[in-house]
Amino acid sequence: MEKHYGQLVEYRVRKNGYSISDLAKNLQVNRRSIYNWFNQRHLKKDIIFHIGCILRHDFSDEIPEMFLPEEFNCLRVTPSTGINQNTNNTEENERYKNKYVALLEQYNDLLVNSIEPATLKSSNTAQGT
Repeated sequence: MEKHYGQLVEYRVRKNGYSISDLAKNLQVNRRSIYNWFNQRHLKKDIIFHIGCILRHDFSDEIPEMFLPEEFNCLRVTPSTGINQNTNNTEENERYKNKYVALLEQYNDLLVNSIEPATLKSSNTAQGT
C-alpha cells in the first residue's frame, strides 16, 4: 500500500500538539495551504523537511524512501554536550532585540542630554539672560 505523506505529516503535527497557525506562520504560508498539504498523497520533499525541522522531528523513520537518516542530523543531540545542535532561534532573536532596544534607549538618552543644554542656551540667549 502506498503511503499518504500528507496524512503522515498531519499525524505528526497533531501528535506533537503543534498549532496549525504557528506552523503556517513559521512556513510563511496560510493555514489553508497546510490543510491542503495534509490532503495530498504526495508532498514535496522540501515541504516535509521544513515541517520536520519546525516540529523537530526526523521523518526519515516514517519515510525512509524519501529521506536518509543523516538529513535530519541537525535535530540530533550531540553526545559530548547533550545539547541539541538546532537551537531555537527565538531565544537568540529575543536576546538581539533586547540588546537593540537597550542601545536605542542609550542613544535616545544621549540625544536628549546633548540637545537640552543647547536648547536651554539658545532660549536663555533669546530671553536676554
